[in-house]
Amino acid sequence: MKRQNRFADDRVKKELFPLPTFLLFFGVFALLTTLQMMMIGRVIDYRSLPAASFAGVVGFWAAASAAATLATGLIIRHHYQKPIEEFSEAARRVAAGDFSVYLPPRHTIDKRTHLDVLFMDFNKMVEELGSIETLKTDFFSNVSHEIKTPLAVIQTNAELLQTPSLTETRRRECTDAILQATRRLSSLITNMLKLNKLEKQVIQPVPGSYDLCAQLCSCALQFEDQWERKHIEFDADLEDRAIVCADEGLLELVWTNLLSNALKFTPEGGRITLRQRSDPDGITVTLSDTGCGMDAATMARIFDKFYQGDTSHATEGNGLGLALVRRVLELSDGTVSVTSTPGKGSTFTVRLPLPQEEMQT
Repeated sequence: MKRQNRFADDRVKKELFPLPTFLLFFGVFALLTTLQMMMIGRVIDYRSLPAASFAGVVGFWAAASAAATLATGLIIRHHYQKPIEEFSEAARRVAAGDFSVYLPPRHTIDKRTHLDVLFMDFNKMVEELGSIETLKTDFFSNVSHEIKTPLAVIQTNAELLQTPSLTETRRRECTDAILQATRRLSSLITNMLKLNKLEKQVIQPVPGSYDLCAQLCSCALQFEDQWERKHIEFDADLEDRAIVCADEGLLELVWTNLLSNALKFTPEGGRITLRQRSDPDGITVTLSDTGCGMDAATMARIFDKFYQGDTSHATEGNGLGLALVRRVLELSDGTVSVTSTPGKGSTFTVRLPLPQEEMQT
């Protein structure tokens, strides 16, 4: 028994000798022969030819047509049918969940054909699908971890509260732990919903002109108790007034998340600096801290959903704050970047465009 071709597909009818192609070549050869004889001044009346001569002419046409049909079939099979079969098999494997598929180009760059471009686009698509699948797996893994952690705290402390001999102090500690875990769970769900709506553009920004400096001051004052409790020196260096045209509510998410992160990772006695400057190209807001800092690997993923540099999850947070920051700024035509040195702190830089009327003046 012959070994079956690994690219064979029973859904496709394959003719070894396609009759329509043969008839096409037969007609072409007959027409060309007639035209050639007419060009040299001879008109052949095939009906007047002897039977043997007519049979010889027709036999020649048939042999030439058969040879041309077979040669055309081999060329089509080599250059088109086999690559399409490979493409079909690769697409079937991807549909089955195999994202390791790769189709190598069949020609060099200087001889690239449409099939090579198709293969390259297919490889890019598979690569993107594999990345999405990885992100989806990581997403469910991270969500499960982030939900299970506060639920475990709630369950453990709720069981302790059922102990009759529990002291009032211990009971209060259990209650505080449950409240903190529920707040963390509520924050996770709220941020997930916000990020999902922003990514699907269910929430559309409603731009309006307002004073960014006043908003920065208001957001910073929300954390005054926290920086005083940790004896952090907070330095704000802002202009008197800076008008932006953006969604005020969405940008507030940006500043509160950045300030919350700075306070979270800055140790007691540290320093946080908030600066804002305007220039002809836009408005720049920088937030620097003297916290633990980040290495290059952490900075590369800091804006990914659920990513936390502290893999122990010992600090508060769920890894969604900076993902929200980036998405809001994308919708606001702004950008965010970070520079950091391990052990010395981090600096987040936000760039916002000026209102159109100010850019024209």
